[in-house]
Amino acid sequence: MAKISTDRESLARPIAKDIPNPPGRAEDSRSGNFRLPCAVPRGLTQFMRVLAVDPAIRNTGYAVLEGDPRKPTVLAYDVISIPQSIPQSAALAAIHTHLAHVIAKHQPDEVAVEGIIYVQSHRTAITMGAARAAALIAAADHGLPVYEYAPRKIKMAVVGKGTADKAQVAFMVRALLGLAETPPADAADALAIGLAHLQASDPIRAKLLDRHLI
Repeated sequence: MAKISTDRESLARPIAKDIPNPPGRAEDSRSGNFRLPCAVPRGLTQFMRVLAVDPAIRNTGYAVLEGDPRKPTVLAYDVISIPQSIPQSAALAAIHTHLAHVIAKHQPDEVAVEGIIYVQSHRTAITMGAARAAALIAAADHGLPVYEYAPRKIKMAVVGKGTADKAQVAFMVRALLGLAETPPADAADALAIGLAHLQASDPIRAKLLDRHLI
């Protein structure tokens, strides 16, 4: 888990669980030049790379996946964990900075996030929206298109049940991706978002998953 300390240097330092490149795959040679957002779905892409984010003020999960729905590869996943002692404004800056480092390192083609869920507390809704905004701004700064998926659609795509709990999601993510260990809950949610997005590279699946470019 990527823990954020109270010093300024640590707030900007990226910490990620990187997965070694699969056998036979060369290091990424993309230059990282600024790209304008793609306004239309690309269709089925053989080696699309996606950054999936499950945003929250204190525990933002993220994952980088590559490939197609039939054979996805995990490049990195982790949780940006920020202590309660850090003010929300600094926490948002840390989320933005951390994800910007991840984007610069892994050069994703697209970004996927979970849609807004219903919460009874207005305060919770505001903080969730703020964390989501930090992630969206990081993507926009790098010219990346961002796609949104409803939580129930993600669970249906990965688990086969729209009401699956976090433990079921984590179990299925580990099984589908062949991970050596069960990822933390927030990272597992991000991996599930990434899997759903790769499935949506098929235009038919995109309609079933009801994805939206935001």
